[in-house]
Amino acid sequence: MSAAAQPVEPAPPAPDGAAALEVRGVTKSFGALSVLKGIDLTLRQGEVLGLVGDNGAGKSTLVKILSGFQPPDGGEILIGGERVTLPTVAASKAQGIETVYQDLALIPQLPVYLNLFLGHEITTLGPLRLLNKREMRKLARQYLDDIHVNVPSVDAEAVALSGGQRQAIAVARAVRAATKILLLDEPLSAMGARESRLIIDLVKDLASSGRVSIIVIDHNYAHLFELCDRLNVMQGGRITINQQVNETSLEELTELMVSSYRRQIEEVQNAGA
Repeated sequence: MSAAAQPVEPAPPAPDGAAALEVRGVTKSFGALSVLKGIDLTLRQGEVLGLVGDNGAGKSTLVKILSGFQPPDGGEILIGGERVTLPTVAASKAQGIETVYQDLALIPQLPVYLNLFLGHEITTLGPLRLLNKREMRKLARQYLDDIHVNVPSVDAEAVALSGGQRQAIAVARAVRAATKILLLDEPLSAMGARESRLIIDLVKDLASSGRVSIIVIDHNYAHLFELCDRLNVMQGGRITINQQVNETSLEELTELMVSSYRRQIEEVQNAGA
């Protein structure tokens, strides 16, 4: 692919059964400000898709729509080929969509096993309904071992874990239930190489197992090239570039983005002429 090549059109909807998530022509405005201008995005089953773009490109708005925090103004969303509506966070979760934000939403003073079961605690039988800590400890250890997350102890408080371990626990909690689609917001932010490797390996293992399809939002292109199968670039409320990671390079992608920005500027200038 040459540096002068035109940006690749967004991927068309995948054949039936091949797409975990499809976003078709989704729009969103806030007053006179048009934030999403017809987003087309396909997340294939078992794929790790990187979503990248400058501040204001519309990434956060798209994530909020998929997470059920905001409704779109137009367009449609399909999960497993079926059209869905996501009016609330609960509705999004019911469709198998989970989001891990930068703040992770872990309680620092709680042990790992209670953070894993936060909001879904196991209780004993009987009228008192006490927390069944023994069962949660056992299941937490089994689950973390199953997805290859190494923590010193499930009894360790979250505050005592490294940044990478805390991120891994947040990801593990998100996919512990019947999660189909996982949205990760800046999962490698402010991490060193060793901690980043922990999360990269975890995400790749989860995707390769077929248990979940993943969208990663990150500003660091180098991270995304290592982590993802495919990259979508958002610019001005649209997806302007769609590339398989193994078909491009960091330098070529950067040049394509610059070319795309120049074309958008020229379009605005010509429209105002």
